[in-house]
Amino acid sequence: MAFMTLTLFPIRLLLVLIAMLLAWPFTFFATLGSSEREPEPSPASWRKVVDVLLKAIMRAMWFAGGFHWLVVKGQRAPPSEAAILTLAPHSSYFDAIAVTMTMSSIVMKAESRNIPIWGTLIKYIRPVFVSRSDQDSRRKTVEEIRRRAQSNGKWPQIMIFPEGTCTNRTCLITFKPGAFIPGVPVQPVVLRYPNKLDTITWTWQGPGALKILWLTLCQFHNRVEIEFLPVYSPSDEEKKDPALYASNVRRVMAEALGVSVTDYTYDDCQLALAEGQLRLPADTCLLEFARLVRGLGLKPETLEKDLDKYSDRAQTQGGRRVGLPEFAEYLGVPVSDALQDLFSLFDESGDGTMDPREYVVALSVVCRPSRTLDTVQLAFKMYGSQDGCVDEGALSSILKTALGVAELTVTDLFRAIDKEETGRITFADFRRFAEAFPDFAEDYLYPDQTRPESCPRTPPAPAPNGFCADFSPENSGVGRKPFRKKLD
Repeated sequence: MAFMTLTLFPIRLLLVLIAMLLAWPFTFFATLGSSEREPEPSPASWRKVVDVLLKAIMRAMWFAGGFHWLVVKGQRAPPSEAAILTLAPHSSYFDAIAVTMTMSSIVMKAESRNIPIWGTLIKYIRPVFVSRSDQDSRRKTVEEIRRRAQSNGKWPQIMIFPEGTCTNRTCLITFKPGAFIPGVPVQPVVLRYPNKLDTITWTWQGPGALKILWLTLCQFHNRVEIEFLPVYSPSDEEKKDPALYASNVRRVMAEALGVSVTDYTYDDCQLALAEGQLRLPADTCLLEFARLVRGLGLKPETLEKDLDKYSDRAQTQGGRRVGLPEFAEYLGVPVSDALQDLFSLFDESGDGTMDPREYVVALSVVCRPSRTLDTVQLAFKMYGSQDGCVDEGALSSILKTALGVAELTVTDLFRAIDKEETGRITFADFRRFAEAFPDFAEDYLYPDQTRPESCPRTPPAPAPNGFCADFSPENSGVGRKPFRKKLD
């Protein structure tokens, strides 16, 4: 590495920068005007020439970076047969090799358009920009994908990474439905990097972007394989159910790659790694809770506005436990096996009843995982008496649910907050203590404990993708009796 850093790395980096600078003038003048205007039925001759030149320049750039041979398998379908290309696994910015090779449009973060030079190159391929934080932007993105996909080949093909984030390629996470909502045929495309040393993978628990670039450019040769699978035409049932369509396409791609699948999503991993005062333990059941909520057709990411409504209804019941039919009415969904599994998470005694307040607390954590005090304040509102106070038992119920564990000792924490030994504390007391001791969870809740048992679906062995539990079909309970007991 030291030898390559001093010799090959600077030469390659210089050649890559020269290639990008050489491509920039072509893309700059080609993108003058609105990139949202309808493309011409027959592209102008000058644009065809620019396409050829850019493909050649980009290929030279990748060659200079060590990708000497690009192994392409299968046949790329024309836009009239497959308007959307779904590419997985998405593991690095080097996946852009497939984009530059096909000059397909892509769906990417809106912030990318502001990257110097690279942003201009990106705009040339007419991307669909999306903001992860703007719910309205997501809706507009889906509408734009549908409009282009149903243009009968008028627009360039859209290459979509349906996982929505980078993984380490050891499994395929849940596909987002955006590529499958239009209900048109898609062509799956799989990527492989069969190198002895993996310098490609760029995830949030690994090396940063610059280190990945440095390590890769220091390798004498980098291999990449791009395989175009047969076009997948959806059935009538899949056209009506984008989630089913996405799941079936994912299964086809996983079989081609020889890897498993996991029902975790980008949002689940955000929840698992959220920075909050109540960091979720590795064996939390809240990831399973989020998965079951989505299985009911509800999206935790969009339910935050309904938290006050749910909490007010739970508060009026004063801790009264409800059965499955009443819980279904509470959520506004029909009784189903999926609802029964969700209900079982909160059926502590196994008597067929649950406390709706626990559901609200769990939902609050999933909706806003880094805002610990907001969740605790909401819980105090539901569990507190008329003066807003809770006792040790109520605090235990709140924190057990917020952490997604079955057993939790809060005696030391409660005594530390209740300095006057009244046996009751308010949210103001809890807030003051949390602000004074931001690491109170590690210090008081589980400093020297072994991990409490919870969530039996969590396998004891290392998970296939490093930190997310395996919900692949062979491990997810498919074909066996559904859970009907509290997951403790």
